[in-house]
Amino acid sequence: MEFPRLLHTAIDTTDCRGLAEFYRELFGLRYRDGDEPPADGPDDADWLVLLHPDGSRGLAFQQVEELTPTTWPSHAVPMQLHLDFTVPGRQELEHHRQRAAALGARLILDRTDDEDEPLYVLADPAGHPFCLFVG
Repeated sequence: MEFPRLLHTAIDTTDCRGLAEFYRELFGLRYRDGDEPPADGPDDADWLVLLHPDGSRGLAFQQVEELTPTTWPSHAVPMQLHLDFTVPGRQELEHHRQRAAALGARLILDRTDDEDEPLYVLADPAGHPFCLFVG
């Protein structure tokens, strides 16, 4: 008997298309067939899936009415979940931090002075934290 396998990670958001576009652009993903932005007319997407270049699922986005962003590092509203992404070196770390910021990410923590594990903690446009670090 096979073990269950992770299909994708679903992220709640008050702007389904906007957050999907942020991650699509940042990580070079593509929409699942049928989830692309409409050519004309309103975009009323409430569930979108992004795929890796090989066609495997990566992230999904679910529309919600309201979302209380984390207050991390304060624990008043905990993270509950965050995503970790690695890059091969410090040059790539800086490059992708700048790309994320240009796409709307906000810097929460700069720990690039840590020799063992330099990293940035950023928040996506919906306030979800994610880490970029040299792995």
